Amino acid sequence: MTELAFFDKVAARAGVAPDTAQALTEATLRTLSERISGAEAAALADHLAYELRDSVLAGADEPEAFGYDEFLRRVGERAAVEDDVAERGVRAVLQTLHRPVGHHEFEDAMAQLPKEIQALAEPVPRKP
Repeated sequence: MTELAFFDKVAARAGVAPDTAQALTEATLRTLSERISGAEAAALADHLAYELRDSVLAGADEPEAFGYDEFLRRVGERAAVEDDVAERGVRAVLQTLHRPVGHHEFEDAMAQLPKEIQALAEPVPRKP
């Protein structure tokens, strides 16, 4: 998936403009890279468009221990968006990330996150 296709999917899922989707994508991938191991970040990066890889590889080899609130705070600050937009953005990026990286790699990365962050990757049930 190209970076533009990735941004378009994030924009549609989060209900934001394409430039905001790009900022949210880069902020979420960078924050994710700080929370998971360097080896797992590298494994994810191998499946992403070249332009997105730097964001995933920005973290250290050793993951930092922080939870849901700090994850959203970092994304919101980096993307310069409000808390509710940051949460929608993280949800959209994680859900969009699943397909290009594949189920196995995605599940390995999610297993390193707290349950509250993992829950953002789950599809929201549609209302009848």
